[in-house]
Amino acid sequence: MKVVVDEEKCVAAGQCVAAAMDVFDQREDDGIVVLLEENPPAEQAEDVRNAAAVCPALAIRIEE
Repeated sequence: MKVVVDEEKCVAAGQCVAAAMDVFDQREDDGIVVLLEENPPAEQAEDVRNAAAVCPALAIRIEE
């Protein structure tokens, strides 16, 4: 699994961090998503997929 984020689409809602805090964070100054782990371990796959699904801006893409 590879995670790709589009910072231009991000609206700083923070749903991704709530769903997968080991993979996503937010910049302090504007709240835009920060990808912590481009290739998360298999045990985090469900959380990452959930983060992509709940992102209101569809800024997270998963490549299998």
